[in-house]
Amino acid sequence: MALAGVQKPKVEKRYRMKTIHRFTLKSFLGPMVLSFFIVMFILMMNFVWRYIDELVGKGLSFGIIIELLFYATANMMPLGIPLATLFAGIMTMGNLGEHNELLAMKSAGMSLPRILSPLMGVVLVVAVASFFVVNNLVPYSNKKMMAIIYDIRQQKENMEFKDGIFFNGIDNMNIRVGHQDPETQLLTDVLIYDTRDRNGNMTTTVADSGYIYMSDDKKFLIVKLYNGQTYETTRNYKWSTENTVRHQVFAEQNGALAIDGFDFSRTDMNLFSNHQTKNISELQVDIDSLRVESDRGAARSYEPLLKKYLMTRDESAWGLFDTVKVDYSYKVPTDLIATLGEMSLEEKNNIVSKAKTNARMSRNTLNRNEDTAKDSLNKLYRSKVEWHRKVSLPISVIIFFLIGAPLGAIIRKGGLAMPVVVSVLFFVIYYIISIAGEKMAKEGTWDAGFGMWFSSFILLPIALYLTHIATNDSNLFNVDWYVIQYNKIKAKVQTLAKKNR
Repeated sequence: MALAGVQKPKVEKRYRMKTIHRFTLKSFLGPMVLSFFIVMFILMMNFVWRYIDELVGKGLSFGIIIELLFYATANMMPLGIPLATLFAGIMTMGNLGEHNELLAMKSAGMSLPRILSPLMGVVLVVAVASFFVVNNLVPYSNKKMMAIIYDIRQQKENMEFKDGIFFNGIDNMNIRVGHQDPETQLLTDVLIYDTRDRNGNMTTTVADSGYIYMSDDKKFLIVKLYNGQTYETTRNYKWSTENTVRHQVFAEQNGALAIDGFDFSRTDMNLFSNHQTKNISELQVDIDSLRVESDRGAARSYEPLLKKYLMTRDESAWGLFDTVKVDYSYKVPTDLIATLGEMSLEEKNNIVSKAKTNARMSRNTLNRNEDTAKDSLNKLYRSKVEWHRKVSLPISVIIFFLIGAPLGAIIRKGGLAMPVVVSVLFFVIYYIISIAGEKMAKEGTWDAGFGMWFSSFILLPIALYLTHIATNDSNLFNVDWYVIQYNKIKAKVQTLAKKNR
């Protein structure tokens, strides 16, 4: 019985810890899911606003639009997950602090790291999942999204007739109608210019009324005209002075013209392959091959210049290229100068002409090889940037949580207003630093690793500092504490002023 009495407090403490951990997990998972969907909705609205002009007026099916939005959402998840983690951390700990629940946990002997330990486990799972999202889901979604956007751009707008205005959506055909009945779709005062004939013949059709519409598969244009006339102009090789006009009157004319571009056709998504559509293993292969290719391109830029054009007669100078440091102060041998002095004017002119030709050829070759080397180098930089982006995302998720949770514990304000303001502020700072580092890395000014991890280097000390002051119950964001300190300083200044009098 005595032994049971000794173990009972430990059992109760362990049970209390599990209860508190379940409570904090429930308090965190709800805001995490909610904030994630809010962030993704905002990012999706930005995407829709960007491409709204290309989506409207083309008769796209609801399934195609939903498919495009799904892949676009998946493509934006690397941007939404860190922001959702930051927002959820501030909201959760802010709510606990505002309702004195965080104070109660600390009064029970729990430190802030102990309170955050179950949440940290969830964040670690989210961070690992974010890596698989950015490494596997995002490249596939990016490829599918680019293919769908390309197909949408290739599709022509729906055929709509406006009174008195020519419709030019069909290649080599212009159609004008006087009026279209909105209920029966009957067209009146129809005029059609058809220049599809390869020989340059043009057909002009005038009709009192009729129907013009596309087939269900949008591959044929169905034309039904009533009470009209057709004028066909036939031209020969003397078209500027001679041509033939055929005139035909009809009571009813039916036809089906083959058209293209109005139906939604799928393009192979593998045609849209770049550094953003590859996983980390594929990027590593590209980086290795591009590094070798860029080095070879740089070597090809100078080797032909030395051996083939500038030093064709002096093979002893060819070894300059193989050295680590090229000696560009190569001097013309004295015996060559003496030989030039003995030549005639015509021979000298020929040498000068050949020298100019070799100089132009060397410049063209150098520019061409240098452009190839620069292109390989730019692809190398972008592949490195994408490689580090995939690795740095899980770390940024953890850093954002270490910023958000302690910051919420310090601010002690729940709801949406304060967490939104603080989250957006920190995320804007992170985004600006990330864009600047990425730009420097893509230009080759900075190493890709340093450029893509630069934002993490800046925010990690801030996260550790906020965690430290939140653990020690700092008054960093307590307005009343600043008022009290101000009053103390003011009282001391007034006391010193009275003594000096």
